[in-house]
Amino acid sequence: MAAEMITIGELAKRSGVAASALRFYEAEGLLASVRPEGKQRRFPRDALRRVAFIRAAQGVGLSLDQIKASLATLPDNRTPTKKDWERLSRAWRPLLQQKIDALCALRDQLTSCIGCGCLSLQKCALYNPGDVARQRGSGPRYLMNDRSEAAPQERSPAI
Repeated sequence: MAAEMITIGELAKRSGVAASALRFYEAEGLLASVRPEGKQRRFPRDALRRVAFIRAAQGVGLSLDQIKASLATLPDNRTPTKKDWERLSRAWRPLLQQKIDALCALRDQLTSCIGCGCLSLQKCALYNPGDVARQRGSGPRYLMNDRSEAAPQERSPAI
């Protein structure tokens, strides 16, 4: 018996994901459909679970490339099972911990410094004397845990 097929409109409605996003996922190789000649594309019904997997992975901060790499580990491009989800989510733990650590650092430093080395804030003279952060490159160097020896580890209140 052939797998039950659903239209992109039904998949969009049932998954809560816009049809344009579903077409994008398909173009990126995250979903597969069939398109009988002259007819609307159809997705296997289990694409609902695959879309849920993609959305859950995006929700924890994975990029589409990371999601695609995870899905590529499944045999025959199948939809993830509960056992697959357990295995894949375990593999994501270190990445998620890095994201959590970065968010905690951002939270802890947010009110004192944006860490960019711009010298535009009155306090930058205390945290980035002589604009030493620019030697480390562009972007929020201190928030990226790129500490200069000249930058104080403990931030004091604004003077």
